[in-house]
Amino acid sequence: MDARDPQYVSGSESDADYGLRPSKRARCSPPPDRARANGGTATSSVLPPLSLSILGVEPLDEFIREVADFVHHLIVTRPPDLRGEIEVEAKIGVLRDRGTGSRLQLPVLAETILAPKAADCQFESNMSLMQHKHYNTLLNRLKEESDKPGSHSSPIAYTHTRLVDSFYAPENVRDREKIRVTRNDKTGEVLATVKKVRLGNLDVYSPKRAADWRISVNIEVPVPHPLGSPTHTRRKDRISYTHEEFIVDLTQVTSCATPGSQLELLHELELELANPRLLAAAAAKRGDESSPEPERSAFDELIRAFVNNARILVRNAAGGWQ
Repeated sequence: MDARDPQYVSGSESDADYGLRPSKRARCSPPPDRARANGGTATSSVLPPLSLSILGVEPLDEFIREVADFVHHLIVTRPPDLRGEIEVEAKIGVLRDRGTGSRLQLPVLAETILAPKAADCQFESNMSLMQHKHYNTLLNRLKEESDKPGSHSSPIAYTHTRLVDSFYAPENVRDREKIRVTRNDKTGEVLATVKKVRLGNLDVYSPKRAADWRISVNIEVPVPHPLGSPTHTRRKDRISYTHEEFIVDLTQVTSCATPGSQLELLHELELELANPRLLAAAAAKRGDESSPEPERSAFDELIRAFVNNARILVRNAAGGWQ
């Protein structure tokens, strides 16, 4: 995590911080028949309807709660002088041991959130061309299914863009973040001039899957167009699939570290929350007892769907990761 921000401690955003807000989803199940509820025995071999819990609600998964607490903490404790759009994304990749270069091996059996800076590992988001084609086929199929008449899934929008990012040294020597100027590759139109400030990362190790994932929280701060020449450039051939409040970007990146150097070809897959203003508004209402329940729980619902989408992408990773 960036040293400029208050340290996040797991559990620091406890239920007590939000008064009477329950750590559960507002989802209920139909009550089973009264005889069953009063201890009667079922006369059929078919399992009768079961309550989600003894309280009739489904508790919010601890994994999702941990992610929600982490992201919320970074949003509400961000430096007040950082005025820009909040970016929350999940990149699909592999966690590698810094010592061996091999994929991280931990004594856990299932998907696990790593405490920040607890493991000596690095995250590698580059995938193989085979993986890129695999995800392209999968996402195109989902798009086609959503377009069919009578489809029960929400519509999926598709865009294909070609962009050029040029990076410039910061004008203030105390800044660490380079300035990024993004242009339309075809028209040359400047689409954005920003510096991207990292607030923090959360790594997720998935031992049963071919890939891991990293959640990143950043602020994209608009800045004036810089003077001088860029230090390096990269071209992005990007296919974006927008579903409800989320965007899945499948990108082929051609990067040139220095003028005249050899080109590097990368393939990346990331999931991003599509509406930064909605995210910020939901974060502000989280746990606010003066707000209606749907507004208080909107942030956790966004993160729940975000985590579920990231899990779907990871669980559909083919073998042979880069």
